[in-house]
Amino acid sequence: MLIGIIVCGSADLINTYSPAILLSATALCLLLGRMSRSYSRRSLAMGLRRSATQILPAVPMLLFISMVATTWMLSGVVPTLIDYGLHVINPTYFLAIACAVCAGVSVLTGSSWSTIATIGVAFMGIGTVLGYSEAWVAGAIISGAYFGDKMSPLSDTTVVASSACGVDLFKHIRYMMLTSAPAMAVALAVYAVAGIFHESSADVSASDMIGSLRATFNITPWTLVIPAITVTLLLLRVPTLWVLAAGAATGAAGIYLFQPELIPGFSGSAAALWGVLWGETTLSTGSELLDSLAATSGITGMLPTIGLVLSAMIFGAAMLGTGMIASITRRLSRRGSIVGTTVASGLFLNSCTADQYLSLIIGGNMYRNVYRRAGLEPRLLSRTMEDSVSVTSVLIPWNSCGVTQSAVLGVATVAYLPFCIFNLMSPLMSIIMAMTGFKIRSTRRTIVPATA
Repeated sequence: MLIGIIVCGSADLINTYSPAILLSATALCLLLGRMSRSYSRRSLAMGLRRSATQILPAVPMLLFISMVATTWMLSGVVPTLIDYGLHVINPTYFLAIACAVCAGVSVLTGSSWSTIATIGVAFMGIGTVLGYSEAWVAGAIISGAYFGDKMSPLSDTTVVASSACGVDLFKHIRYMMLTSAPAMAVALAVYAVAGIFHESSADVSASDMIGSLRATFNITPWTLVIPAITVTLLLLRVPTLWVLAAGAATGAAGIYLFQPELIPGFSGSAAALWGVLWGETTLSTGSELLDSLAATSGITGMLPTIGLVLSAMIFGAAMLGTGMIASITRRLSRRGSIVGTTVASGLFLNSCTADQYLSLIIGGNMYRNVYRRAGLEPRLLSRTMEDSVSVTSVLIPWNSCGVTQSAVLGVATVAYLPFCIFNLMSPLMSIIMAMTGFKIRSTRRTIVPATA
């Protein structure tokens, strides 16, 4: 896998050839396993079942995300948010504001994916108009969304991490604040400083963009009812898949209600709507920047991403079925400090299984006894797994999270990786806290000798 990445070199080539790299790594894994006779058909089937159980649910979510992105753009939701954002947001502190807002929305909804697919897309548009690099904007959005996801009791990854390690959910969240809060503070500081030194290089001013938006779209606050419904459903703990489906449906209705004359030749029929959802849609607004922002690729634009997700699933199945993950993790658990080794194992599992849920479950089960024998609290393990797995999954190009967010934001994973400050700081902060021993208590009881 590493050789393939080195050969590809650039972010674009990595994204293009990731499926081929994954399938080649899978073939090599199976070949080595056959040579060492380390697997059977049954073990491969079990590995495939475990990998498919965790990764396949992402496929319908990706399809609905593509529909949400399309309908929210063409119904005027995203243009309205961009218009209002350009009026309200101070360009100097845009990155810090985008990070903080995404964090708040993600805490309330418990979903980084939904946050990035909705409000994150709007921030990408605003940032582009203000002349910020797409990689910087994507990094700020992802940092905020994953901080909020990590801190939310509604988050499925937070629940999985605490459950896999046998820790009460709210104890787990409170303990994570010791590493997550400093990491987030560093991220906000970096984004604020980057904004202060930012020099706009936009081809069009904000006022010109606002004029183009209002000339093309019907900008009305009524379009914001659509994201309000979506957020309400998330707060009501409706499953994410159904929320995304509702978001796509209300967005489609919004095209008829708010932008009926936007698309040339759009008859309003079901066939015309399906054509918009399925394929590419381009607008001629007279503004080259707005044309690029408003262009949608529909479901067809998401198909390469789905192919990459399926390739990652096959790779994870081969690693699990051949026993390579178990073999390597056993060796990792014998070396170095426990927390440092746990962080390394989390990054390794994220890379090999291509899924954060599998990584959390495998890592939690693998280290529970290790931490107990060392007299360390289970909450230290759950925190370390979150710091090394949940927030770094989005930084790996072939991981389901990295694949999805790269497709949604339109920025290569390797391109935005250096700017995801919170995601990079979290595992580092976990190691620093462990080295200092801050708030780390031993579970071993002190034996008091009996008196005569």
